[in-house]
Amino acid sequence: MLELLKSGIDVNLGEQKSLLRKKYRENRRDLRRDLPYTHLIECPEIENAQIVASYISYGDEPNTDELNRAILESGKKLLLPRITSDSQEPSLDWVFWNGDREQLASRGKILEPVGPRESNLALIDVVIAPALHIDSQGFRLGQGGGYYDRALSEINAWIVALIFPEETSAELLPRESHDVAVNAYATYEKIVRFI
Repeated sequence: MLELLKSGIDVNLGEQKSLLRKKYRENRRDLRRDLPYTHLIECPEIENAQIVASYISYGDEPNTDELNRAILESGKKLLLPRITSDSQEPSLDWVFWNGDREQLASRGKILEPVGPRESNLALIDVVIAPALHIDSQGFRLGQGGGYYDRALSEINAWIVALIFPEETSAELLPRESHDVAVNAYATYEKIVRFI
């Protein structure tokens, strides 16, 4: 895969990202998804936060169930994303969630919160974001919708991406002008900070 990208064959950035997503999704299938990421609750950025934005994991993603529960049990407010297609370019709305699974609705494979949209994104202290892979400069490769990069560009918060230990590389990922670097990534074992 990376050999194709290095071969000199003209592959645009979108195609490069698509090829890498396919590779990283295949690699992810064999990884353990049941390990908790609750150690994140003890990092200073989350300990000092009042409002944390997270997500409900699905499929082969690192499991966020216990982490989200721990955030709520620590007395913090939790925001979850909801895809909106009100505009020409789909984006994410953020909705407060109290942990009640009855307050989630299914959109395909993804569970999203129901309720009013929070418009004051300046309230968010920490964002926990999904990623397929992270490079050595903190740039993430997501699932391909661009939702998170658009959303993260509007939020001034500490951003940590959840990945498996095998999902980092020294090689830089292809990036576009709208891609946003994260401040850190977390595996079920550790947190690595970039900024």
